[in-house]
Amino acid sequence: MSAAVELDRSSDPKAVRGYAFYDWGKSAFETSVTTAVGPAWFAYLFLKANGLEATILGQDMTADAVWSFGVTLAALFVAVLSPSFGVIADRRAIKMWWLRILTMIGAGSTFLLAFAPMFGLSMQWVWLVVMFVVANVGLNGAGVFYNALLPHMGRNDEMDRISNLAYAYGYLGGGILLAIHLVMVLSIDADWVIPFVMASSGVWWMAFAMITFSWVPEPPIENEMESMSIGESARLAIRELKKTLGEVDKFRTLFIYMLAFFFFIDGINSVTALAGIYGVTVLGLTTTALITTILVIQFVAAPCAIGFTKLAEKTSTKEALMLSLVLWVVMIFGAMSFAPLSLVAHEEYDIQFDWDTDGDGIMDADDDNIDGDWFSNEEEIAAGTDPYDVSSMPEGLTSRWLEERMAGAGSYLVQAGPSAYANDLSRDEGEQGWADDWSSIMPIHVNEDIDERLIYNFNDPEEGPISVADTDSVTQFLATFGDGNRFSVSVRGGDADGDSIGNDHPTSLGDGPMDALPAAVRGAVWEPLGFGVTLQFLLLGCFAGALLGGSQGLSRSIFGQMVPETRSAEFFGFFGFFGKVAALMGPLIYGILTVMYDSRVGVASLSVLIIIGTLLMLKVDVDAGVADAQAEDARNRGIEV
Repeated sequence: MSAAVELDRSSDPKAVRGYAFYDWGKSAFETSVTTAVGPAWFAYLFLKANGLEATILGQDMTADAVWSFGVTLAALFVAVLSPSFGVIADRRAIKMWWLRILTMIGAGSTFLLAFAPMFGLSMQWVWLVVMFVVANVGLNGAGVFYNALLPHMGRNDEMDRISNLAYAYGYLGGGILLAIHLVMVLSIDADWVIPFVMASSGVWWMAFAMITFSWVPEPPIENEMESMSIGESARLAIRELKKTLGEVDKFRTLFIYMLAFFFFIDGINSVTALAGIYGVTVLGLTTTALITTILVIQFVAAPCAIGFTKLAEKTSTKEALMLSLVLWVVMIFGAMSFAPLSLVAHEEYDIQFDWDTDGDGIMDADDDNIDGDWFSNEEEIAAGTDPYDVSSMPEGLTSRWLEERMAGAGSYLVQAGPSAYANDLSRDEGEQGWADDWSSIMPIHVNEDIDERLIYNFNDPEEGPISVADTDSVTQFLATFGDGNRFSVSVRGGDADGDSIGNDHPTSLGDGPMDALPAAVRGAVWEPLGFGVTLQFLLLGCFAGALLGGSQGLSRSIFGQMVPETRSAEFFGFFGFFGKVAALMGPLIYGILTVMYDSRVGVASLSVLIIIGTLLMLKVDVDAGVADAQAEDARNRGIEV
């Protein structure tokens, strides 16, 4: 056990740095795994195995709904246990011991995410969900004891600085590793890269947590009790919890703040936890774009966390926090307005047909001799003849043989676009059946590595297009892009010239309850400015990064100021309970509304939670809460006041 320290001491710079290094380490899980790479990998494996939806417990669910319910399950488990953990940790010097144990669970499960490829495709996404839930239990459980250390790290007037410094360390630590992951994802084309990202995140978390375990001492305990059995500990915890709940009047300000915190932190944490899966599923972001955005957030958030500390010094911690909450609501409505730009260029579509007039394997758009005669396009244009008509040649030349040969030479060249190839066809029976019906004209091939049933995958665009002579089939194929289709198709030239977009394609707006907002903003802002969805999400990242430091750091600081040091773990256990139940409620609401309506309605619900929390903050008197905490510490230490 680490050595005890004196009560009511000023901060120890080494211990503060050690405290901050835990944020540095665990942020690897929160950035690379929870927000950046993990959701995209999960969505990809889920889509490959199930299509857009899977039936779970009799309910059709999308990838983002399943991911959000996984977050909910982990939060529920920790929420039930955290108050009891806090009560025991205030009676015995075990805060650092529990921090070690739960960190090993969290970091170890993060490492095990890398083993998903060892399972069959139908089980890979299940393994990811299970390990992700266990890792979240470790993260959130460790957070109870980590946060309970804050009141012991320094004086009340140092809480803003210490709390925001820890968050700044977290943003930098998570950002540095995320930058490494981004370079790897962009530069290395290998199956082991994403599993390595998972494994290295777990190692990073554990490695920097070891600094915390070494530099941060165990806080002292007044009248430490003897070790108890599990049953005795549970009975004590229940008695103390009842006692604490009966002290609402004594700590009225603190309980009002916890209620406000319950709502606003639920909205904030739900946004950060679900932003990645929302970006991939709804907006069609690539993994690279998602990682880049999260990386920007880290390096914007670090200085802004310090900036909000300065703002709190000039105004107050409460006012600075409330400003950040109002701006969070503005940001959420901004996220609801995001939408991919309408497809314009032929090359932007998922499936691309190009007419080849002379049948030489070169699409007309790239062919310098479209009609296959003896004259180039430029020569015919200069001579005033038609480069598309083999019977029209300079100098009045004609060739019956050439005209007869070219009469049946035209065909379509078809290939998959980069987005379709990256996301590929799912194993959903409906989508695979559609591909089988049109396999003669689609740029697909049978996956030879799968024996249990016929599975199609898109051809690599780098391998070149395939030729399709049946023009009528191409016309009929365009008509299949309706309800339930998530792809787009463009036909350039020939009799079937045109395009079609499936109703489930990311650019399709109009059938959702809140699609009017993104449709209007896309037409009025994003398209005139030429801001694609990647740039839109990047702007969101900058905004979110600027607010994260203020909202997270200052909310923890306010609680740390109003919590008695002698009961820090107990109250931070409740703080954790409120935070985790809140973390349960946000993703749960998002998941339910996404299933009932769509993902944008789910996002809108998160702003309501923050608004409720902000209104409750108006009733929080921080000075009164600090006075209550000081009076409780004086009573517990036998000091007359």
